[in-house]
Amino acid sequence: MFSVSPLNSPGCVVIMGVAGCGKSSLGQACAQALGLPLIEGDDFHSTSNRIKMQNGIPLTDQDRAVWLDMLAGQLYLHAKTGAVLTCSALRQRYRDRLREVIPNLRFVFLSLTPEQARVRVAARPAHLFPVSLVDSQFKALEDPSAEPGVLRLDATGPLDELTAATTRWLQGQSQFGEVSP
Repeated sequence: MFSVSPLNSPGCVVIMGVAGCGKSSLGQACAQALGLPLIEGDDFHSTSNRIKMQNGIPLTDQDRAVWLDMLAGQLYLHAKTGAVLTCSALRQRYRDRLREVIPNLRFVFLSLTPEQARVRVAARPAHLFPVSLVDSQFKALEDPSAEPGVLRLDATGPLDELTAATTRWLQGQSQFGEVSP
């Protein structure tokens, strides 16, 4: 298990939420705005996980365990310089696994309704995640809003406003809580 002192991790953040919430778009925009590397969580899924998802089979906690360990390792590598990680982080235990590496790790939770998620996922047919799995994501989601170090944003807001709200929060210019751009 990796562990890094909170003082050594000034810029690590996870952009999280269900499929279709805009993790990749916001992650990329924030990484660029903050001058940090982007770690795209989907790039670390195993071949078997990808096949399951493409076939409409929800991932189990066991399927996600190795993936989360790989993402934790990536955070560890970037702990001193910072990074933006995109990861669904649906359950608290998944977020806690990442916090084991970066105790003060912050999360930006992109919130939207199941209907909004289905529309967004349907609009990207080449993606590995089919619309049929959206409901399973909401079933697994444990709302992180009450956890420390979490900013909740309305995922349907304009990307530039979501990016501005996130960067302000990460730079300490706003309080934890919900922000609606």
